[in-house]
Amino acid sequence: MEKRFADIIELIKNSRANALKSVNTELINLYWNIGEYISKKVEQSDWGKSVVKELSDFIQKNEPEIKGFSDKNLWRMKQFYETYKDFPKLSSLVREISWTNNLLILGKTKSEEERAFYLHLAIQEKYSSRELERQINSSIFERIMIGNSKLSAVPREFNSDITKAFKDNYVFEFLNLSETHNEPDLQKGLVKQMKNFILELGKDFIFIDEEYRVQVGNKDFYIDLLFYHRDLQCLVAFELKAVEFQPEHLGQLNFYLEALDRDVKKSNENPSIGVLLCKGKDSEVVEYALSRSLSPTMVSEYKTQLPDKKLLQQKLQELFDDNRKL
Repeated sequence: MEKRFADIIELIKNSRANALKSVNTELINLYWNIGEYISKKVEQSDWGKSVVKELSDFIQKNEPEIKGFSDKNLWRMKQFYETYKDFPKLSSLVREISWTNNLLILGKTKSEEERAFYLHLAIQEKYSSRELERQINSSIFERIMIGNSKLSAVPREFNSDITKAFKDNYVFEFLNLSETHNEPDLQKGLVKQMKNFILELGKDFIFIDEEYRVQVGNKDFYIDLLFYHRDLQCLVAFELKAVEFQPEHLGQLNFYLEALDRDVKKSNENPSIGVLLCKGKDSEVVEYALSRSLSPTMVSEYKTQLPDKKLLQQKLQELFDDNRKL
């Protein structure tokens, strides 16, 4: 490629990276300001847990297109502000990494020194959230401290794309843009096609969201498709796996259902349902995940109202066949 063209591509990449960094900084500033506001209200005994939940519900009701403001995330903002408010050197660094990376550091570190280490490391190495989590889980801070090494001695991983460090779901939600979390294009396409198929099955399914975020502790998890079934009066989560069925897939889906029932399901609604769809090389597997608290009568009712397994298996095969032809 001629150098003049390569230079233009480099200009485009640099501008994209700078734009993402600017948006990210604005997002972190917003979360900091909200955290400060909530912290002061709680400190003055003006607000409690119920008020923060009411605030979250108010935002979701009046501005449904604005995401990222669940009551859990609002409390995270308060914790974020209170953790760094007395450390100005660190509070300036948090603006230089994504919110997801900030949450990883916030949830997995125990001291100011450790937080400072991972903040510098994330900035220096331009880590994506996956790369940063791997380093934290490998206890690199402890190993460096034990070895009495300097930060500069940390092994570098080549990362030519700075946008990976700021390509964060929270940033795209902040801009009200559609961006799914790090799934292959094939998987994204299959999920969208399955969504359309479920909606075609009948009027009882109401689509809620794709890549629906559930929060457990300081970690985010994403459900491929989330619907509400009007007749059953419950949430229905669909997980699509482009691999052979593994028992842990059902365990993951049940984990999602527990989070939905704890944090999303309303008191007048029935326990959530999960539908797992796996497409391996030679077979299609469809399994339902149902709450253990359901009576045999309710289980029977659920299965009667849910799409037939054979129909879902057939559709799964068709979707994969169609995508292979593309």
